[in-house]
Amino acid sequence: MLLALLHASGAWRMPVLDRLDQIIYDIRLRATMPRTLDERVVIVDIDERSLEEVGHWPWGRDKLAQLTQELLERQQAAVLGFDVVFSEPDGSSGLRHLQHLAQGALRDMPGYGQALQKLAPKLDFDQRFAEVLRGQSVVLGYYFTSDRDGGARGQLPQPVVTRQQLMGQALRATAWNGHGSNIPSLAQAAPVAGFFNAMSDDDGVVRSLPLLAQYQGQYYESLALAVFRTLLGLPEVRPSFAAGGTQEWAAVQGIELHQDGRSQLIPTDDRLAVLVPYRGPGGQQGGSFSYVSASDVLRGKLPAAQLRDKVVLVGSTAPGLQDLRATPVGGAYPGVEAHANLVARFLDGQGPVQPDYALGFDLAQIAIAGLLLGLLLPWLGAGLALALSISVFAALVGLNLWLFLSHSLVFPLATVLVMVLLAFALNMSYGYFVESRTKRGLAHLFGTYVPPELVDEMVREPERYSMQAAMRELTVMFCDIRGFTTLSERMEPVQLQALLNTLFSRLTHVIRQQRGTIDKYMGDCVMAFWGAPVTAPDHAHLAVQAALDMVQAVHAVNTEHQAQGLPVIGVGVGLNTGPMCVGDMGSDVRRSYTVIGDAVNLGSRLEGLCKAYGVEIVASESTRAQAPGFVWLELDRVRVKGKEQAVAIYYPLGVAGRVAGENLQAMESWHRWLAAFRAQNWSLCDELWPSIQSNPAGDKLLHFYAQRLQERRVLPYDPDWDGATHFDTK
Repeated sequence: MLLALLHASGAWRMPVLDRLDQIIYDIRLRATMPRTLDERVVIVDIDERSLEEVGHWPWGRDKLAQLTQELLERQQAAVLGFDVVFSEPDGSSGLRHLQHLAQGALRDMPGYGQALQKLAPKLDFDQRFAEVLRGQSVVLGYYFTSDRDGGARGQLPQPVVTRQQLMGQALRATAWNGHGSNIPSLAQAAPVAGFFNAMSDDDGVVRSLPLLAQYQGQYYESLALAVFRTLLGLPEVRPSFAAGGTQEWAAVQGIELHQDGRSQLIPTDDRLAVLVPYRGPGGQQGGSFSYVSASDVLRGKLPAAQLRDKVVLVGSTAPGLQDLRATPVGGAYPGVEAHANLVARFLDGQGPVQPDYALGFDLAQIAIAGLLLGLLLPWLGAGLALALSISVFAALVGLNLWLFLSHSLVFPLATVLVMVLLAFALNMSYGYFVESRTKRGLAHLFGTYVPPELVDEMVREPERYSMQAAMRELTVMFCDIRGFTTLSERMEPVQLQALLNTLFSRLTHVIRQQRGTIDKYMGDCVMAFWGAPVTAPDHAHLAVQAALDMVQAVHAVNTEHQAQGLPVIGVGVGLNTGPMCVGDMGSDVRRSYTVIGDAVNLGSRLEGLCKAYGVEIVASESTRAQAPGFVWLELDRVRVKGKEQAVAIYYPLGVAGRVAGENLQAMESWHRWLAAFRAQNWSLCDELWPSIQSNPAGDKLLHFYAQRLQERRVLPYDPDWDGATHFDTK
């Protein structure tokens, strides 16, 4: 934003942005051109055909007198403007030929002098042309020059703004030190004339034309302005001053034409120039203005009064006459049509203009857009940042286009658009280089434990995550591979390594899919936990689902083993939820991100109980309580080594709503039998025993309880017995 403001204010101009603004203007102009015919202005073209039929340029003044007479009298044009200059006497004049002969043998011929005086008015073509011009609505053309010598030819018209009118101030108009104007006889016959100099930008393209030019402290009007004033009856020209001028330089906002108490303002830029509202591609095939070949006019081929009340400009599209210019709408645009576009603009009373407050507008849009992006982009992710940048970009373009189409106002756009793009690019670069470094740091710390998608979440607020130890409620899992010893006896070490890597890869994929954190691999056992480093309120649910998915993954491996003739393997999973200390722990030599505490030890003990109860998953009461979305079969109450308090343990049958009806009925029968067992009602246990033979937990659970029933029923009733099983081994 600072760089944009420096450029817009002029403190540090960047040419590339100026060039980009020109490109944007050209694109906008071409996209909005009407491409329709304006019948008010007609161009009489000194084209290639005219040069072939009439002769090379310059034509004799007799032909120009004939052309002028045809256009003004027979065609009844309202105003005739010449986009050519007549700076030298006619070299083809018959009078000069006779005068040359008079210096020779004819000078002694009797009566020669009297005959020459009678023929002079007819043979002086410059004089004849001047007589045709006199008193007519004709505007001659001329040009200014700027060189070392400051050469001047011909007679200039009267200035339209004098230094006396400005009372010592100077206008910021283009200044020249020389000119090439019309010979005095023509200039006096047609006293209104306008310069046809173009004003090229630094890329050589003509986008605007000056209305006033300064020569020796006086101000002269352009051809288009002179033609328009002639059409209006030559109103007085006055500069319209704007605030911000100095004693030396007067700031103007346009040119005012005063006549009969009324005034018309033609807005200009600070150079007293106006943007040319090009209507189309230009030329005879452009379709913006009617082109009439000058040879057709000379030969009277046009019907009488066809050009009545029209503005007629005489110019050339012949490449040899070098009046083709580079414009936003074409690289070889006829200069005379540029003036025709300007005359049409004056007739319409409006056209594109860059107002004097364009600088303030540019600074305001840069500041507003810059602050908006600067305040919001750092807080948004890549998707929202892109959406915001596109929205701001589109809003700026839309506003600029609306002002151009609705009010003909031209404002700078390139600087603020480049600022938006650079702000977005800078934000994305910061996110890539700086935040990705943070991500790499977090990935280095947690990448071997935490799924990549969790690392992505952690990067959004990296300050929330560290290796520092903290007490948190988590769910821990211990998973042990059963039958691994048998496999190791039958397989080569390399094969065993490949098998173990494949199996752990599948189990790890399941854990990561359920947003778990891998703690460590211990031989044929894997340890994981949920709820850290990324907080997960449903950590118990995720852990249970992971356990069920891991069992399914092992079953899939067994199917492959059976096809290969290998023994099947089993799995035992212990789950517990509770407060644990989590953090980076270990020695200076080796550390790891892990969990410790009684809840972790209980989880390890529960994994060891899977073999005793013949189930693949054993979960604690705390895990069951925080994972209500599953169907739970109660296995027992146990006292494990190191804990005096009995803990209820459960086996998850599956996700609620997906467990078969017969399994649900068998589970209810089992719970009734278990209640009778804990009540020491042995007769009821015997009565219910047949109903639990289809226990979904498996035959080993029945065998376990059948042995316990046999041991307990021989003992007397014990009112203090809670039905818990004691396990003294780890």
